[in-house]
Amino acid sequence: MNPWRGLGALPKEVWYLCLAILVNRAGTMVLPFLTLYLTVDRKWSAGTAGLALTIYGIASIVVAPLAGRLSDRAGGLLIIKLSLFISGLILFVFPFVTSLYGILAITAVWAFANESFRPPSMALIGRLTGPSQRKMAFALSRLAVNLGMSIGPVIGGFLAMKSFRTLFYVDGTTAIMAGALIAFMPWRIQEAIPHVPATDSQTTTAPAVGYASVLRDRRFVYFLIAMLPIEMVFFQPLAAMPLFVVRDLQISEAAFGMLLAINTVMIIFMEVPLNTSMANWSHRRTISLGALLVGVGFGGLAISGGAGAIAATVVVWTVGEMILLPASSAYVSDIAPPAQAGAYMGLYTMGFSLAFAIGPWLGVEVLERLGPVAVWLGTLGCGCLTAFMIWSQKAVGSSSRQ
Repeated sequence: MNPWRGLGALPKEVWYLCLAILVNRAGTMVLPFLTLYLTVDRKWSAGTAGLALTIYGIASIVVAPLAGRLSDRAGGLLIIKLSLFISGLILFVFPFVTSLYGILAITAVWAFANESFRPPSMALIGRLTGPSQRKMAFALSRLAVNLGMSIGPVIGGFLAMKSFRTLFYVDGTTAIMAGALIAFMPWRIQEAIPHVPATDSQTTTAPAVGYASVLRDRRFVYFLIAMLPIEMVFFQPLAAMPLFVVRDLQISEAAFGMLLAINTVMIIFMEVPLNTSMANWSHRRTISLGALLVGVGFGGLAISGGAGAIAATVVVWTVGEMILLPASSAYVSDIAPPAQAGAYMGLYTMGFSLAFAIGPWLGVEVLERLGPVAVWLGTLGCGCLTAFMIWSQKAVGSSSRQ
C-alpha cells in the first residue's frame, strides 16, 4: 500500500498554502543569522544581539493571539497576505537601520509581521480539511516548513560570507513571492469544506466572540497547560543540547550539525506516511505517545557518551515530534468552533512562543548549575508529565466536530 495515498485527497487549497509556506521558508535566512549580523557586521556585543532575539521572542508571544483574533474577524487569507507582504518589505528596510534603538524597534515590528502568519495559516488548514484529514494536512505543512528550512539557512550561510545585507533582500523577496502566490491562487474555500454547514462557513465576515469565551473552554485551557512542559523540551537543541554535545562531550560543531540533520531528513521522508498510517488514532493516544517519545529521546542523552548514542536519541525524539505536533494541531482544530478557529490557534501557537522564551534559558541554567544528567532527566520528566496529563483526560480523545 502507498503510504502517501492520503495526500491526494487533500483539498488543492491546502497544497496552495503549503507551496507558499515552502517558498517563504526556503528564504528563511535573517533570523538564523541575526546574531552573527549584529555581532560581526554591526560590531555589537553578544548581549545586545541576544536582546534583539529576546525582543523578537516577546513580540511573537504578544502577536500570536492578536493574529488569531484578527483572522477570525477579517479572514485568515487577508492576515496571511498582509503578514507576508509587510514582513518582506520590512526586511528590505532593515539593513538601512543602524542605531541600537532603531534595530530593536524594527526587530519588534518585523516579529509582529512575520509571526502573524502562523495562527491564521494553521486555522485555515483546519478549516479546509475534515477531521480524518487534519493530521495528514498538518504533516504536509510541516514537510513544507522543513524542506524550506533545509534550503534557506544553508544558502544563507554562503551568502553571509559575501554580504549580510543580501540575506535581508533574499528573505524579503521570498516572503513577497509567497504572498503573491497566496494572492493569485484560485481560492474556493467553501467548495473545499463541504463537511462544514453553509451557515458556519461564512466565518470571514461573521463576528467572532472574544478570548474570554475561549478561556472558558476548560478542556482547551487544560490542554495548553499540559503541552507547555513538552514544548519547552523542543527548544533544547537551540540551548542545552549544543553546549552538552560540543562543549562537554567534545564532539565537533560539524558533527553536531549532522546529528540535527537526522531530524530534518526523517521529517521530510517519514512524517507524512507516518501520520497517514495513524490517521484514525485518537488524539489522546497520539499526543500522549508523541510526548512520551520526545521525553525519552532527550532523556536518553543522560546516558549518551558518543555520536552514535546521540544519533539514536535524535531518532527517538524525532519520531515523537512527528507524531505529537500534527496530532496536537489537529486536536486544536477539531475542538475549535469554526468562528473561533484563529483564536484557538493563536493561543496554541502562543504556547510555543512562551516555551521559546522559557525553555532555552531554563535548560542552560539547569545544565550549568546541576549538570547534564539533571537537565536530561528533567526533559524526560517533562515528556512523562505531558503524556500523563493528556492520557488522564479522556475528553482529549474526542472533539466537538467529529
